[in-house]
Amino acid sequence: MMSRLVLQVRPGSVAIHRWCLPSNRPSKLPLVLFSRSFSQQRSKVPASQVPKLWAQAQAVCFDVDCTITKQDALDDLANFLGKGQQVQDLTNAAMNGDMDLAEALQKRLDIMEPTVDKLTAYVQSNPAAPRLVPGIQSLIQELQARNVDVFLISGGFRELILPVADLLKIPRDHIYANRFVYMSDDARLDGTGTTESVSQLIRVTGFDPSQVTSREGGKPEAIRQIRSKKPLQTVVMIGDGITDLEAAEETGGADLFIGYGGVVARPRVQENADWWITDYQEILDALPRFKVAMVGSGAFASAVLQMISQNARDKAIFQDIVDVYVYEEDYHGAKLTSAINQQHENPKYLPGVHFGDNVVANPDLESTVQDADLIIFCAPHQFMHSLCKQIQLIGVKPTAKAISLTKGIHISPEQGPQLMSSMIHRMLNIECSVLMGANLAGEIGPNGLCEATIGSRVREQGHVFQELFDTDYFHVSVIPDIEGAEMAGALKNVVALAAGFADGCDLGQNAKAVVLRQGLSEMRQFAKAMYPNTVRDETFFESCGVADLIATCYGGRNHRVAQEFAKQRGRTSFSQLETDLLNGQKLQGVLTSEEVQSVLSSKGWQNQYPLFSTVNAIVRGRLEPKDISRFRELPGLSLESGGEEPSLLEKTIGF
Repeated sequence: MMSRLVLQVRPGSVAIHRWCLPSNRPSKLPLVLFSRSFSQQRSKVPASQVPKLWAQAQAVCFDVDCTITKQDALDDLANFLGKGQQVQDLTNAAMNGDMDLAEALQKRLDIMEPTVDKLTAYVQSNPAAPRLVPGIQSLIQELQARNVDVFLISGGFRELILPVADLLKIPRDHIYANRFVYMSDDARLDGTGTTESVSQLIRVTGFDPSQVTSREGGKPEAIRQIRSKKPLQTVVMIGDGITDLEAAEETGGADLFIGYGGVVARPRVQENADWWITDYQEILDALPRFKVAMVGSGAFASAVLQMISQNARDKAIFQDIVDVYVYEEDYHGAKLTSAINQQHENPKYLPGVHFGDNVVANPDLESTVQDADLIIFCAPHQFMHSLCKQIQLIGVKPTAKAISLTKGIHISPEQGPQLMSSMIHRMLNIECSVLMGANLAGEIGPNGLCEATIGSRVREQGHVFQELFDTDYFHVSVIPDIEGAEMAGALKNVVALAAGFADGCDLGQNAKAVVLRQGLSEMRQFAKAMYPNTVRDETFFESCGVADLIATCYGGRNHRVAQEFAKQRGRTSFSQLETDLLNGQKLQGVLTSEEVQSVLSSKGWQNQYPLFSTVNAIVRGRLEPKDISRFRELPGLSLESGGEEPSLLEKTIGF
């Protein structure tokens, strides 16, 4: 009885899987020879379309030997085993199209006769990093940052490719390659009459013919398999050999072939490639760079500019300059935009917090957004509709993408309640994601620990914005629930008012905990009532949910103003407290409370949301701040305005 084994080699270890075969099975696998269908001159992609296809690539497939690594792995293994020249001659014959691929593979294995212990020694003595060609790691990192899927499609062997894939952070299920087949004598493996180790007795005798890359036409077939798993509009193949070129020859294969000659230049490949390169920097430089613009320059906008300016400067995916629309104001006898551009900080709204000198403040909205690829909205929500109307007249690039950092709900007479992201999408006809989270502006910085949640319907778009915001001190996750993330970000400001009333009335931490728990419950309930098909329960356990609620209810502006309102027993209006306490920043909770209450009233839901309804009654002056502790009792009472009857607060303090 003979044994057939498949070996998987990880750096520093060997894993063996065995299938028993009949003893009369030939020691060598039968080979099926294929005639090469490659023509001397293929129809190339028009030169004008090549950069466009490269820029639009959704997946890039790389050959490995002499494309990602400096040598053919089998040639390198042959050198390690002292049989280099014989094997290299066969490799060149196969790559130049002069020998059938399967025949060349088998002949090379026959010459080398590798055993498991020799393969293990080779892998351990040849780490992946020194084997990489210049520039390949930067290129693959750049593609991954753009959320482009990267695959390895190789006529080499998976066992030798795994260390390279792991180093480049390419998922193992993105590898299409051959596998060794191993044979051994069971009697000898039982240890009868020999002192040899098991790994010395298990030898490579062939390759697994079921792997697509073991035969002619395997690489286009691999790409067809990739497309069957995920709809991809544009797939690019990069390689140095004839088999790589064939990947773009067949229907369902690659849409563009880039020939790489940085290690070896094969004339027929160079002649027929859509794009021939010898340095990966050439195609890295050809990738489009996103131009970033921000609309808004308040405290939070100024805080996140720290991360945005750093990533725009450090990551090749973005253009260096970040344009920021600033509503022009006078500041100490000068214009605020001039002060920002000179000091590289916002001295009025977030003094002392520096962002990069690649941030350019601009008082002109049109020139800020008209050529932008990525538009960040971070303005008070009461101004967002007006800003969108202005941008609507200006127009933006049809391929532009937006993200909203604004927390609030817009009530439209025609459309009803709208989230900011929905309003932006409707008015500007561009996709809009959201970023929400537990982020107090003054605490965001290199010495802090912060996180946020991006909600995005389009996974690729979400990950591009993740690249723009994520740093070692500001962690960003991406979820598909835009509505849940944005509703949580808006509604927590209403709960923050309730928490402020509780603190201002010295109701204690137990009472505040009740307010936060009830508030989170009503946030989730309201969001799911408004968007029953999309809002997920788990969203409220993200940074945009419970974490943002806690931070806002302890240190946010809405809590601070509501606390002072309660301490003064409502004698000073919210608008006056906003002026006195917020240094030009805007209070969001009061307006959001009114907008939420208008929805509750129109749908008859007031009693289902006792905390929200009680907050709104206090905001309107119909209850006192201390009545927040009685929110459970109040659904049976009339909390809506009615006629000339004076409110409870009016009766109590003589308004």
